[in-house]
Amino acid sequence: MFRTTTIRFAAGGLLALSLSGGALADSYDGQAEWAQRYDAAEKLTVSRSTTPLLSEQTVAATEQAIEQYRQILANGGWQPVPGGLQLAVGSNGPAVSALRRRLIASGDIGSETGTNPVFDSYVEAAVRRFQARHGFNETGVVTPQTLAALNVPAEERLRQLEINLIRLKSVVHDLSNRMVVANIPAAQVETIENGQVITHHIAGVGKIDRQSPIMQTKAIEINFNPFWTVPASVIRKDLIPKMQADQNYLRDNHIRVYDKENQELQPEQINWNSLDALNYRFRQDTGGDFNSLGVVRININNAYGVYMHDTPAKGVFGDDFRFVSSGCIRLQNVRDYVAWLLKETPGWDRDHIDEVIRSGERLDVKIVPPVPVHWVYVTAWGSPDGATQFRDDIYHKDTGDVVGMETTPPPVQPHAKHEAKGKAGAMAGKAKTAAKDAKSKTSAQPAKAKTAAQKPQADQAAAPKPSKAAHVSRRDDEPTWR
Repeated sequence: MFRTTTIRFAAGGLLALSLSGGALADSYDGQAEWAQRYDAAEKLTVSRSTTPLLSEQTVAATEQAIEQYRQILANGGWQPVPGGLQLAVGSNGPAVSALRRRLIASGDIGSETGTNPVFDSYVEAAVRRFQARHGFNETGVVTPQTLAALNVPAEERLRQLEINLIRLKSVVHDLSNRMVVANIPAAQVETIENGQVITHHIAGVGKIDRQSPIMQTKAIEINFNPFWTVPASVIRKDLIPKMQADQNYLRDNHIRVYDKENQELQPEQINWNSLDALNYRFRQDTGGDFNSLGVVRININNAYGVYMHDTPAKGVFGDDFRFVSSGCIRLQNVRDYVAWLLKETPGWDRDHIDEVIRSGERLDVKIVPPVPVHWVYVTAWGSPDGATQFRDDIYHKDTGDVVGMETTPPPVQPHAKHEAKGKAGAMAGKAKTAAKDAKSKTSAQPAKAKTAAQKPQADQAAAPKPSKAAHVSRRDDEPTWR
């Protein structure tokens, strides 16, 4: 059962806002996680679509959105909304008139409502619609985030759509009937079956400096009530500074320290004013109330050391900005997600899943068969209901030439580094030998050697410099410190 928020619009006006009763979707930890569902009957409603992001329908809707935004540009685009004031119901002045004109231009409110300077319920409904299309909480108030999105030029929005159409077209063919799609800029996850979205999940994804990788893989295993072994990157960036600030941090967070012989140590035995902590293993006890993985972790095949998991910090799912992890993806309503993944695994219905979680037992279950998983980067797309969606280009991938749905280069493994070093050494040796030969020939044929020496320099100057590949740091297996 879900507690449902229903918002209805008519001709741009707000008719009703109601909360229907019902059990919380996730009452195990006392925090509400309910799905929002919108009444799709009204003209200006933004509904939760059952059409998958990766689908031919989305491609067609995005093509239609591009034509719409080309027409918006032909009509002059839109002008910025003045800042400096918080606009909400009751506001009055020229800024409200500018807001009305901006919302009319993008089709979030009808032109028949006029451009008078009063912020009424019609404007509030239009702001809510705009916020829904941009992934914000629908407050009906022009927050700084909403204002920034309102003031993105129409030219930039059109270019965003054109870039993402290429991305969508590059992956919509040969998709599985049953799959998971995580859209990183939207911080959302869909489970898809036979061309329909079965469950939606708000997510927390990688920070700007610890990006979630773009990849195609498979979900292979569920870890119930997992331990968390802290990776070196998190020890260095998060745990050491926290221990410097609070010597009780490890104990307060149920984290134990082990040496190379697997003997438990006390935190006082480590020099926290150095990198001494990197020589030890840190493991957080199981427990959904405090463990950074929550009650379940979903393993996926990949070279980046990332996965999907629960979290005890569920407040993040109510935030507009959910770029909070070290690259892993945290899931809202994770039990629904796990139940869907294990639907074809004998003996694993929702009741059994809940029973194992309540027991606190450490248990690993293979997903049979493994489920295809796509982590994608889509910042703009059209929906079949006519609402064009936009998200911030959080990782700055909408700049430059875009060929398709780029994948993140895998991290260089230690053995690969040694191999590269060996190859570099061998090449250097060959170059040294060649240089000696060249020197010998130079004494006999100086003019010829001079010409030969000039040619490589010219070729090197003419050769294009290699572009910098996106870098994702190797993470042993865990998300950022919560």
